[in-house]
Amino acid sequence: MRIALLLGPALVVIAALFLGGVGLGLARSFNYMPIIGLDDPNLDAYAWVLTDEDFLLSFVLTFHIAFTSTVISAVLAIGAALVLRHTFVGKKVITFLFQLNLTIPHIVGAVGILYLFSQSGFFARIAYAAGAIERTSDFPALVFDPYAIGIILQYVWKEVPFIGVIVLAVLQSVGQDYEALAQSLGANRWQRFRYVLLPLIMPGVLSASVIVFAFTFGAFEIPFLLGQNHPVALPVLAYRSYTDVDLAARPEAMAMAMVITVMSGLMIYAYVRLSRRYLRAG
Repeated sequence: MRIALLLGPALVVIAALFLGGVGLGLARSFNYMPIIGLDDPNLDAYAWVLTDEDFLLSFVLTFHIAFTSTVISAVLAIGAALVLRHTFVGKKVITFLFQLNLTIPHIVGAVGILYLFSQSGFFARIAYAAGAIERTSDFPALVFDPYAIGIILQYVWKEVPFIGVIVLAVLQSVGQDYEALAQSLGANRWQRFRYVLLPLIMPGVLSASVIVFAFTFGAFEIPFLLGQNHPVALPVLAYRSYTDVDLAARPEAMAMAMVITVMSGLMIYAYVRLSRRYLRAG
């Protein structure tokens, strides 16, 4: 009873806001909106969405953004954590700078990416002044591009410290005794990383990567600011449908939102399964 009472306030908020919102969105995705005369639940919105070319292109683009950002962020974070775990001159300053942008909002980073990497941005003007390009428009399209490079740059810049802090905490908690033992048995540096460190940090990497993937898959503001007009990321496409003057488009927007929710749920499920596997292996 004591545990239930302590968890009660948080669970009430989660149930009322998250589950309530998901339930309302699910009902509307089934074309059930009595306020505008839709009172016959059906799957028409899902049938339209899952066969619409714009939706499929948006889904592929969104998965590319989330997957690529997560993989690059995880790899760079592991490398940074392996460096920061050692003692060296200026470590406190470097660690502080590494963690600094954890407090910076994503939208601020997006504005920075826009001013630095756009074809009229700082680097384009530097390249033009240096004579590397004839016009600023010759600068590679890193923002509003079909490969979402600018969006991925923003997410990597923001999420590397997030994953890195978690990995660094795990490395500091396990110490260096396991590595020393493996070294005494003849393991080289790569073998110590592959067979000792990686299994120890993998649960932390997985948990952080799941959070990053779910966030980047469902985030709206960064693709809206840095993405191209077509195809757009799935949250942007859902927003456009939701704000359409035709209220009959609302079920389609809610169906897209449910797809995003299902993807997040699948990531959580995959994380739980992988974590259990690593715990059993350990």
